[in-house]
Amino acid sequence: MKKLKEAKSAGFEVFPTQLGFFPYLWLIYMSLPVINMLSEEGWKMGIGFALIGLFLVTYRQLYFAAGTPRFFAWLGIQMSIIFILCMWYHPTYMYMGFFTANFIGWYTDRRKFTLSLVLFGIIETVPLIKNASLLGWKDLVFMIPFFLIMLFSPFGIRSLNRRQELERELAQANEQIRNLIKGEERMRIARDLHDTLGHTLSLITLKSQLMEKLAAKDPVKAQLEAREIQNTSRAALRQVRELVSDMRTATLPEELLEAQIILESADIELVSTGNPKLEGISDLAHNILSLCLREAVTNVVKHSQASQCRIDIESLDNEWRLLVADNGIGLKGKDDGASGSNGLKGMAERLSLIGGTIEAVSEPQGTKLNIRVPIIIKNRKEDTTHEHQSADSRGPANAARRSGFLA
Repeated sequence: MKKLKEAKSAGFEVFPTQLGFFPYLWLIYMSLPVINMLSEEGWKMGIGFALIGLFLVTYRQLYFAAGTPRFFAWLGIQMSIIFILCMWYHPTYMYMGFFTANFIGWYTDRRKFTLSLVLFGIIETVPLIKNASLLGWKDLVFMIPFFLIMLFSPFGIRSLNRRQELERELAQANEQIRNLIKGEERMRIARDLHDTLGHTLSLITLKSQLMEKLAAKDPVKAQLEAREIQNTSRAALRQVRELVSDMRTATLPEELLEAQIILESADIELVSTGNPKLEGISDLAHNILSLCLREAVTNVVKHSQASQCRIDIESLDNEWRLLVADNGIGLKGKDDGASGSNGLKGMAERLSLIGGTIEAVSEPQGTKLNIRVPIIIKNRKEDTTHEHQSADSRGPANAARRSGFLA
């Protein structure tokens, strides 16, 4: 298993910490061979317990040797122990093969998988045939189904591990695609800025140098050049607005799809209601709501330990509402308001630009995040049009800020 191969433990570990209690759970089944060995006597019991102890050592070492050449060596020792116990003690020790069958399923290399499975089949089959005469037909009928399960279980385990590996590779590929899209978008913006504004800014520089020379010699021509610089700067401002309006901004439908992907990868169920395509909402407000949704979902995945996340989007007469609720552990002592964490502070700062508010409430069954944006603030179309028409008289910085280029 690749995950175990790449793990680097600090200090001594009984089992890899990333597996949690899973390896310890399997040790419950080791009580059966221990109980059976108590029926032996003398040196035979001592050797038997020594073999069981060595079997436990191989069980531990196989977790840390995954993906290394030592893995096959430890696997061979484990199969040899099972063979000795089945041949010279009792054939019921074949049930210890369930441990070995699990480790054989870890092989990704088909040749090594086939070789290990054939050897495993031999060490399980030979003792069963040898002791068939000692066992009654009832015992054989009981043991054969478990024998077949042990032989075929490595195929299922290998298929499951392969699927998990493919899911990890798919997640990495999707992340690379997202990074490539972001990089391409940055390159596009850089090209547009260079091609569109480069010539204009160069022209402003040349005219400003000419105006500096004419200021003392010919003030009238200097004034004309100053007016041309103003006109050129207004044209540059219009170009900036056009570029900003063409830039791709985050939208609620897109963020909902992203949220579904992220939550599913974290085994969190998404329940979504409402129409994310809010009517009449401005691009700025839509973008801010989308960024808040992204931040809220990220917090749910990172901190909530929830199994379900609900996202409600609704449009009322006087406001838009966005609710993100989970059934996790709550805020755990943090403030219930927007100042509870840096993430909530960031959302509150964004929402303040459009008159919106945020409220985080910690409840016994999880956390609720209520986001409200008043509609009336974004519906003053006449005022907005007037502000754009008078943008030049109030300076390029304010106009760029209103267009969304400067937040």
